[in-house]
Amino acid sequence: MENPHWAIKPPSTRAVLLDLDGTMLDTAPDLMAALNTLREECGLPPVDEGHLRPVVSHGSAAMIQRGFDLHPEAPKFPALRQRFLDIYRERVSHETRAYPGMDDLLAELEARDVPWGVVTNKPGWLTEPLLDDLGYLERCACVVTGDTLPCRKPDPAPVRLACERIGLDPRECLMVGDAQRDVEAGRRAGTLTLVALFGYIGAEDRPTRWGADGLIGHPLEVLRWIDTDLRDRVPVDWAATGTEA
Repeated sequence: MENPHWAIKPPSTRAVLLDLDGTMLDTAPDLMAALNTLREECGLPPVDEGHLRPVVSHGSAAMIQRGFDLHPEAPKFPALRQRFLDIYRERVSHETRAYPGMDDLLAELEARDVPWGVVTNKPGWLTEPLLDDLGYLERCACVVTGDTLPCRKPDPAPVRLACERIGLDPRECLMVGDAQRDVEAGRRAGTLTLVALFGYIGAEDRPTRWGADGLIGHPLEVLRWIDTDLRDRVPVDWAATGTEA
């Protein structure tokens, strides 16, 4: 069911769902290093970080397309993409870390017995080793990856499945992400949605127009959406305010 922008006021938030790349974890260093390793293998110079970072959360295809200026239908695209993923798997957690404040948020959620989970388009064979390496896998209430279901975000099914695995109605959950697909998936599933402005927001992105319930600049700002009685909250129409992030 489409989220009616809380035409019916929701219950209080009892669980938090996080996108992975660009929201929970800054995975860009390892992804960009893998891309430049691949470029080196191809006899090409490294690509500047600023050129790659905006597309990090859009997946391996976007990385290859940006890093090699190559159309996805090019004959050599699939082989380059697979080699990139193989290189990345070997260093999946070398330099990846949680965003500043994220560990504090997760610790506070756990102290309050508020379950948190991960909903990502990253495939499971990369997601689970990464979370395990960094000590998060056993702490997650659920992990829904890009290959858990036949569909991925912005389809709402992965978010709905995460809510089901936690054992809560989507209206009791909050989806946090740094991409429009995260907001769309959460809204269509029926959750509250927040945009993580500290993530991989490109210059061309307009997060105030994505229809999220709020924008946050630091992970700990999630807590006010739990502390506040959401039954009394009036949603903000960000597009109508004319506010730009």
